[in-house]
Parts: sequence; C-alpha cells; structure tokens
Amino acid sequence: MQGLRRLDLPAILLLEDGTIFKGKALGAQGTTYGEIAFNTGMYGYQEIFTDPSYHKQMLVMATAHIGNYGVHDDEVESSNVKVAGIVVRNFSTVASRVDSSGTLQADLEKNGTVGISDIDTRALVRHIRNNGAMNAVLSTQEFDIKKLRTILDSVPSMDGLELSSEVSVTESFDFNMTGGHKVALIDFGFKRSIATCLSDRGCLVRVFPWNVSAEEVLEWSPDGIMLSNGPGDPSAMKSVITEVGKLVESELPIFGICLGHQLLSLSQGLETKKMFNGHRGVNHPVKNLITGKCEITSQNHGFVVSHESVKNNSNVEVTHIHLNDDTIAGIRLVNKPVFCVQYHPEASAGPHDSRYLFDDFVELINEFKYASVK
Repeated sequence: MQGLRRLDLPAILLLEDGTIFKGKALGAQGTTYGEIAFNTGMYGYQEIFTDPSYHKQMLVMATAHIGNYGVHDDEVESSNVKVAGIVVRNFSTVASRVDSSGTLQADLEKNGTVGISDIDTRALVRHIRNNGAMNAVLSTQEFDIKKLRTILDSVPSMDGLELSSEVSVTESFDFNMTGGHKVALIDFGFKRSIATCLSDRGCLVRVFPWNVSAEEVLEWSPDGIMLSNGPGDPSAMKSVITEVGKLVESELPIFGICLGHQLLSLSQGLETKKMFNGHRGVNHPVKNLITGKCEITSQNHGFVVSHESVKNNSNVEVTHIHLNDDTIAGIRLVNKPVFCVQYHPEASAGPHDSRYLFDDFVELINEFKYASVK
C-alpha cells in the first residue's frame, strides 16, 4: 500500500533546553529544525500542515491519532506542506477514507517533511506549556547529541524574524475572474480558504505579494483590502507596516486576519509582543464584545497585540477578547472602516462560528460604496 514504511526506523527530538525524546521516524528521512509548538485541534491535520503561518515551526499534535484518514486534494491551504516537521503520538501509514487522495506518509515524503512518532506527546505538550516556546531539532539520520546541539545553536529565534518573504507569491494574480466587489488580498502567507470565503461572497480577489506598495494596490482601484495571515514576527516588517498605514489612510474598508491584524495594529501605533506559548488549535473561545456572543475559533499565532498600547490609543476599540487568557482577539478603528481579528474566521480546519466576519466585511464595502455614490 502507498506510503507503507518500516515501523522501527529511529528518530530523535532535541529541545533547546536539552530535553530529549526518542521515537520512530515518519515522513521523509532527514534533519529539520525550528520553533516547536503544539496544536490542540482534534481534526484537520492536512489544513494545519499546509498553513503558511507554520513556516519554520515544528508542530506537536496534541490529539493522539494522526494520518488515519489520509489526505485529500481539496483540503490544502497552500501549494505544499509548510510545517518544518511534525511530532505525533500514533501515526497511521494507511488511509481509512474511501475518497482520500493517498496516505499522509506518502504526502510527507513527497514534500520532504520529517517527523517523529511514538513519543509521549502529552508530556511534551506539558513541557512546552510550562517552559514556553523554544527551538528544537529533529532527525532521523543524525543521533549524535553534540552534532544536533551544534545545529540547534544556529537556529534563529522567532522573535525578530521576518518570514513572509519566504512564503508569499512574487507576482500578483487573480484568484477568481468574476465577481462584484474588487478585494485586494495582500499575501503575507495567506490560506486559500480566505480567498475562497471572499469569492463565495461575490468578490473578485486579486492577490498581491507581501511587499507590494500601497500605491500599486490603490492603482487597481479596489473596493476593499484584506490583510492575510502569515508567519514570523510582525515587528520585523517595518516597511510593510508603513505601507499598511498608507492603506488605512486611503479610507477604504480593510479587514485583517492574524499577522494582518498585528501589522494593522502596529501601523496605528500599537505594540505587539511574543507570547509565552501562543494559541494554536480549533477550540479557542472568543467573546465578541459588540454583540455579547461567544464563538469557538481556529487560532494559530505566537504574537499578540498588547493591552497597554490599546489603552493609550483612543482611536482603537477592542471588539473581541480571548476567554482563556483575556488577550486581545480583535479591534476596530473608531474613525475608519477598518477592523481585524487575531484568529481565523475562514476556519479551515475549524468551526464556522466566525465566518460572519466576512459578511461584515462585504457589508462594510457595500456601505462605503453607497456612501461614495451619495
């Protein structure tokens, strides 16, 4: 059967603090490294692994069984697997779903993604949760701890790292050729589901590279602007923050998601900070402070907008709060048609509680266009 492998090939995981986990190899053979993080989602591993926001991150899956339903061509968020490596408890080399496109093992091999299974992921998740984000190196070929430590010592911190340039498109393209409202989607590492959600609401979406100038975006005469998700530290993207600020001054409706939310916030004089662990999963509770309703959300971020900076900015209103730790999950500008959230309303994979935000964005465009006509 496609993707079958021997189950006794060794693998080793070395954390930055010296902690070692030994298990069995999965995916491609090799050595990989990056910031290690955990995702609490119980489903949607293919959408998670192909999310560009996970670029340069090694992902621990908190759910015990990974790979059991294989992969499917319709369940990808980008052109290939983006995680630096995967860490799981139980890994399936067969696909139970009848209409699957193949096994996860074969897909990881094709993408050159290295992984480790048969370790105590509960212990590892607790370790990361208690000790915070850190780098790690994973290998199925090198088992000398000193050599692995040398590799690990050269891995840069995610704090201060700009990564959108490594996952963004280099040239603009139209996601769909028909539609009413023209939406400029700036690609900092966008998930395809974001463009799909806009297209499903009758928008013609043009995707622009991460470093596009505000002038080039506005020359296209968009009706609205979407700032996408993406990897890395937003504070390292100084030139992008400047261009986002220019887009805000255009008075056009703007909607930011995750990294887009952070860049938009920075453009308004707010501050971001690295979180101890971050939020990654499809079960994060958020309260909408405008409606009073709560929603279960899909999240993937390691940086957050600081409460202190929001308190000192009278032009910013907090609209959403994460109920687990009271971190800011959404804001809007008081004097402009601009809002953003620190989670994934396209919800792939994840619950659809927050897709109303795309409806809100389209309605904001309608109101703006109507006001312009008047």
